[in-house]
Amino acid sequence: QVQLVESGGGLVQAGGSLRLSCAASGSILRYDVMGWYRQAPGKQREVVATILRLGRTDYADSVKGRFTVSRDIAKNTMYLQMNNLKPEDTAVYYCSAKIIINGNDYWGQGTQVTVSS
Repeated sequence: QVQLVESGGGLVQAGGSLRLSCAASGSILRYDVMGWYRQAPGKQREVVATILRLGRTDYADSVKGRFTVSRDIAKNTMYLQMNNLKPEDTAVYYCSAKIIINGNDYWGQGTQVTVSS
């Protein structure tokens, strides 16, 4: 049973920072891709950042230079460091993990991030 548990969300003023964590129930090296997604009210879920098994990272244009995705393999945890937050970053943030060969796609329960202006 795969479990992904996000934490670290909250309320922050514009320009502030938050660090999200995604703790997995087993080794994160089993996943081909892990990533952070977000969904704002009335909008579709969108990808924020991804990290491949070998460590390559990628970011949505809207967060480049402000957000950093990383991982601690020993702790089976992925992180999203969010700096210079903007009100438009307000959303529920979800952690995702994918195993491509069998099509398995796992999601956490989400954590709310609210940025006040």
